[in-house]
Amino acid sequence: MIPIYDRISWAFDPLHHLWEHERIHRKISVALVFFFLAGLALIELNRRGFLPPWLAQITPGNHFYAVQFAFSVVLLQEVISLIFTIPCSFSRSVGKQFEILALLLLRNAFKELAAFSEPIVFDGNQMAVLRILSDGFGALLLFALLGYYYRIQQRVSESKLAATDLYRFVAAKKGIALVLLLIFIVMGVHSIWVFFHDRHGEDFFHSFYTVLVLADILLVLLSQCVQPSFYAVFRNSGFALSTLIIRLALAAPPFYNVLLGLAAIVFAILLSLVNTILFVPKKTDRPIIQATGNYRHSTGRD
Repeated sequence: MIPIYDRISWAFDPLHHLWEHERIHRKISVALVFFFLAGLALIELNRRGFLPPWLAQITPGNHFYAVQFAFSVVLLQEVISLIFTIPCSFSRSVGKQFEILALLLLRNAFKELAAFSEPIVFDGNQMAVLRILSDGFGALLLFALLGYYYRIQQRVSESKLAATDLYRFVAAKKGIALVLLLIFIVMGVHSIWVFFHDRHGEDFFHSFYTVLVLADILLVLLSQCVQPSFYAVFRNSGFALSTLIIRLALAAPPFYNVLLGLAAIVFAILLSLVNTILFVPKKTDRPIIQATGNYRHSTGRD
């Protein structure tokens, strides 16, 4: 089986290294600026009637659509980064999903602006303003809680799995990440096709989050093979539940989406605090769980 794990790492590691390279991120940032400016230019040309009919049909007439498109590209970048963090710890992968949720809330706030007339007026748009405030402040609270969540994770001890088990476990998670990357590409191409032919397809990010929830459950089952203790199963299952609540937040109407998103991260924080305070012993503490043998092995991180 080792050659299979070697092949998975051989396929995943170069892609991961390429994506995380600073030069790649710099090029993406520059391309994003040009994408935003090109969107503004196309929208302005469409407003003035200078575009051919076939292009005018798919080009919006509100400048704030360019902001929405730009944030969509940023979200695509973050989703790819999420896929590459899957071989890391479960808690880090969940944290990345909260980052994406915060950006989605900000994008929703800008999407509300697309319904405004130009120049912007307040009268007749009171509910849209309330939704903007809800999504904006919800994203801000999520951002603050996410910082606290990451601070808690730094206190948790690293995994003490045997080297062979750890290598196989990480390689298996790399294989799942490769499958998710392939699904991401296929779903992305399909969403683009639907946009140009129908323009009323389901939101790509909402659909892909469903796949992520299923992948998280698969990771929980996979981790049980190397960490069968109740502690590890409960902890990883709890993190998977928080991602399920995120998916519910994406499907919820305005105001409820923020409440569900905040509930998801509060649940993850409480889970991490209980884990840190009660189940991660200090160096001078004795193991508090005797039934599973060596505590550090049975409660190692994912």
